[in-house]
Amino acid sequence: MLNRALAHQAEHWPFIERAYHWVHQLAHILANEEQATGAVVQARYHQLLQDMRAHRDEWGPLSEALDHLLRVSASQEAHLFFCYDHSGIPATNNDLEHCFGSARYYERRTTGRRGAIPGLVVRGAVRVLAALATLAQCFLPYGLFCEDLAAWQQLRQQLDYRQEGRRRQFRFRKDPEAYLAQLEAVLLKPSLPT
Repeated sequence: MLNRALAHQAEHWPFIERAYHWVHQLAHILANEEQATGAVVQARYHQLLQDMRAHRDEWGPLSEALDHLLRVSASQEAHLFFCYDHSGIPATNNDLEHCFGSARYYERRTTGRRGAIPGLVVRGAVRVLAALATLAQCFLPYGLFCEDLAAWQQLRQQLDYRQEGRRRQFRFRKDPEAYLAQLEAVLLKPSLPT
């Protein structure tokens, strides 16, 4: 059965071999064994994609797959190369998903909850980063000093905004009639004093 399937697709093998060669080159560039910077890797990647586009006729029946690869690469290219300049950023989605999975694991261990943790909705940006940072190193009190006060204040403002939204949801669930009556009173209040 395997021999019949291979014989049936025999005319596609030369195209598959050429496509494999191109894709293997892309993988080699992204592996970055030379430890080049993100800009260098991006330039190599972009050049190879241009070469692939120029030799589109060599792909034969796989040209639609090439078009898809080029389209996806163009849409994601701006976000592919940060990991080469910053060692703390995972290179693949699997590595990134592992980071989030370990953060969820430690949240469940510390809170005792088995399901989703509501606090991650409001404070997720801070809690996930804190969980990942504490896995990497132990912080001493002087290491927690805030160097960028404006960024910290902006983050606090975002967290307070999300927390207020959660408070309103709770108030509505607790007593919907009173909550809606309060909203109506605010909306129906005349804007100018009489």
